[in-house]
Amino acid sequence: MVKTLLAQVKEYKRASIITPVFMVLEVLMEILIPTLMAALIDNGVNKGDVRYVCILGCIMAVMAGLSLLFGVLAGRYAAKASAGFARNLRKSMYENIQTFSFQNIDKYSTAGLVTRMTTDVTNLQNTYQMILRMCFRAPITMILAFVMVVRISPSLSMVYVVAIVFLALCLYFLIGRTHSLFRQMFKKYDALNASVQENVSAIRVVKAYVREQHEVDKFDRACGDVYDLSVAAERLLVLNAPLMQFTVYTCILLISWLGAHMIVGGTLTTGQLMSLFTYTMNILMSLMMVSMIFVMIAMARASGDRVAEVLNERSNLTNGEQPVREVRDGSVAFDHVRFAYSEDGKPIFDDLSFSVPSGATVGILGGTGSAKSSLVQLIPRLYDVSAGAVRVGGLDVRKYDLETLRSQVAMVLQKNVLFSGTIKENLRWGDKDATDEQIERVCRLAQADEFIQTFPDKYDTYIEQGGTNVSGGQKQRLCIARALLCKPKILILDDSTSAVDTRTDALIRQALRTELPGTTKFIIAQRIASVMDADTIIVLNDGRIENMGPHAQLMRESEIYRDIYEQQMKGIEDAQAEETQKGGDAQ
Repeated sequence: MVKTLLAQVKEYKRASIITPVFMVLEVLMEILIPTLMAALIDNGVNKGDVRYVCILGCIMAVMAGLSLLFGVLAGRYAAKASAGFARNLRKSMYENIQTFSFQNIDKYSTAGLVTRMTTDVTNLQNTYQMILRMCFRAPITMILAFVMVVRISPSLSMVYVVAIVFLALCLYFLIGRTHSLFRQMFKKYDALNASVQENVSAIRVVKAYVREQHEVDKFDRACGDVYDLSVAAERLLVLNAPLMQFTVYTCILLISWLGAHMIVGGTLTTGQLMSLFTYTMNILMSLMMVSMIFVMIAMARASGDRVAEVLNERSNLTNGEQPVREVRDGSVAFDHVRFAYSEDGKPIFDDLSFSVPSGATVGILGGTGSAKSSLVQLIPRLYDVSAGAVRVGGLDVRKYDLETLRSQVAMVLQKNVLFSGTIKENLRWGDKDATDEQIERVCRLAQADEFIQTFPDKYDTYIEQGGTNVSGGQKQRLCIARALLCKPKILILDDSTSAVDTRTDALIRQALRTELPGTTKFIIAQRIASVMDADTIIVLNDGRIENMGPHAQLMRESEIYRDIYEQQMKGIEDAQAEETQKGGDAQ
């Protein structure tokens, strides 16, 4: 974990090295000042040597100024290094997430990834800054101050040895108990963020069903879980401060009592006792800093594990050696395909085989859970098959460069997503260099141009996050237009016209057939009218091809297809009859 995180320091190594250097110089100045103060008292003040006092006082003032300067520089470089470290962590996590396959993404919740990139990285940033400044300052201050104490009085130095051992044992106990609590607490943060994200994204549904109080109660429970674990951890951590105070005051009392006896006995001077008090505070403040560092490390360790987990995650979909960077055509073949979402999971497909020539239109029908979406997601290699092969353009999809393959397989997913920005900006996801004329052409094909022209800003209309200011049917047509801009060899529409009326659906299919004759089209639909005119219709049932062929053949051979057709046609006839009846009554 530590190696993974430190690899993200990168260009901020110089600042990370300079910070401890300035901290050491600051400590050296602070350690020398008490020694000079003891000499000033014993050789200057006690002997009445004004000149000696002035010279030594000026030297101490210069050293104090240098100490301040070194401290400021250390703080500046520590801030730069820690902020850069956090920046690199977030950037590397985000870039790595972009490489994830669907299978990798399934391992993490959206809220969990957001927590890792915000709360966890902030914890690591603060800890890294504390380490750069205090992890070098505190031990060096303690060691040098202890050396000076030993030089002044070896016998009194044993007081510090006992104090250090006592505090070390206490810290070991506290850190060991709190680490597991912090790990649990950050998992609860994930649940808290998930509650917020789910509520905000679905606020219209919440209000429509008057479930505000239910959502408030759910959020309260999530907050309560975080609160309980946080309090449990803090109950242990708050013991750190009283333990430190007890140790500090005990040391001061012992030094005062023993030092006074030594002054009376003539083995210690007044100036030396004063410097001992200063070194006492230096040592004990260093111990307090060390305890704070350990507390922050306890919190950061849990965050570090979570961040490193994402950084070390590797996509299970990678390019092979010498990947092919050109897709010959849009032909698709499934060759004895077996597929499961996990190695020990139940197979979705088992020995699935069929082939489609380039330029064909393929309809896919089936009930809910019949694996229609799973089938088409294997074509652009969003998942890898468990056995067998999926071939595009005559080649196994695993032999292609991933970017090349996916640039030639445009897919409009079941859940349509638009991003905040103008309509043009959203459409140019399909082709960043597309001209206005090309954008308008694909919108006409997708039957989107008609409603875009009704907007005051037309193609410069701003789309809110998630496309909340356009209807479901408008969103679907924009997503289809975006896919068409890719100029793909294979176009997959995963139930992408469910929110448009039958007339618009028919116009979209006619435009695709006439304007994209060389593109292979896979159309998943619930309405049988959307696939009736397809060259081939695949009827899926529980991951198996129940039957495959054109409409007329399936009407003869497929009972499932015939049942769907009859039910939907009866529904249409009933609706038409009802409309006719209403018209007659009105007359």
